[in-house]
Amino acid sequence: MVDHTQISTSKTIQRRTGKTFHLATRLLPKRVRHATYVLYAFFRVADDVVDTTEDRDPDVQRAELDAIRAVALGDRDADAVDADGEVLTAFRELADRHDISDEDIDIFVDAMQSDLEKTRYETHEELEEYMRGSAVAVGYMMMDVMEVDDKETAAPHAAALAEAFQLSNFLRDVAEDVHEYDRVYLPAETREEYGVTVDQLRAGEVDAGFREAMRAELAYTERKYREGVAGIEYLPEDCQFAVLVSAVLYADHHRLIRERNCDVLTETPSLSTTRKLWLVAKTRALWALNSNPEAVFYRATGLAETGDNRRPHGGPQPMP
Repeated sequence: MVDHTQISTSKTIQRRTGKTFHLATRLLPKRVRHATYVLYAFFRVADDVVDTTEDRDPDVQRAELDAIRAVALGDRDADAVDADGEVLTAFRELADRHDISDEDIDIFVDAMQSDLEKTRYETHEELEEYMRGSAVAVGYMMMDVMEVDDKETAAPHAAALAEAFQLSNFLRDVAEDVHEYDRVYLPAETREEYGVTVDQLRAGEVDAGFREAMRAELAYTERKYREGVAGIEYLPEDCQFAVLVSAVLYADHHRLIRERNCDVLTETPSLSTTRKLWLVAKTRALWALNSNPEAVFYRATGLAETGDNRRPHGGPQPMP
């Protein structure tokens, strides 16, 4: 049984390192909220091994991730690893209780290990293969703790929404990723189409080509949001609003990026606490008028009115 100390430790990790997700998590029902704290803390423990910026040794990091994997799969006791034992023990108990698959755990840790070796992606397909572990596995685990009834129907939408969240983070954090970790998540096919180089990203040179590349990636990501939000209706009713708020908050970074004329190289766009709380209130008010997740999402974010992301005929009815 996951105890109060383990939940408190996990909650502290989430509140410190994932403020946007933490806000949305607080809107989940208690039966899912506490489990989500533990899930996020587990993801962060693994991610922190990869994102260490001092004295990095890939062999040591890889071994530490393998140890985390072993505990997460129930093959080793948490006392035998250097990582946060309380979090890992709580995660293992959670995985047993909610029947989280070993495959999703394996794929997630594999993605973390790939960050030690792979720092460039040639195509969107290659990036999506990476996100199968770094994002989609996370979405599937969330479905497990939410106890989704029709997982087969919900899964493609959950995968798309998880990818959208991570892609928004990639677009927001272009400068941080290249400077601190030498990682570039803008696919080479997009960079080459618009004449964007990695040296340019390092130098913080925002030109017309970079702006067009960013607009193309924003549109690509927003198509993921469309597919993802369309599946919120398949989630348990007591979880739908929290997931919808998450989508609204993450997607609002696109508004910020566009307001900065796609300059994410000289400063990282960041939502203020006031803005986040206003979006939560706005989304709640719209939800009270119309509980259709898609309709509320498009009204709250305005993404349906941008470029090729307009909703096709036959989509959700307009808000009253």
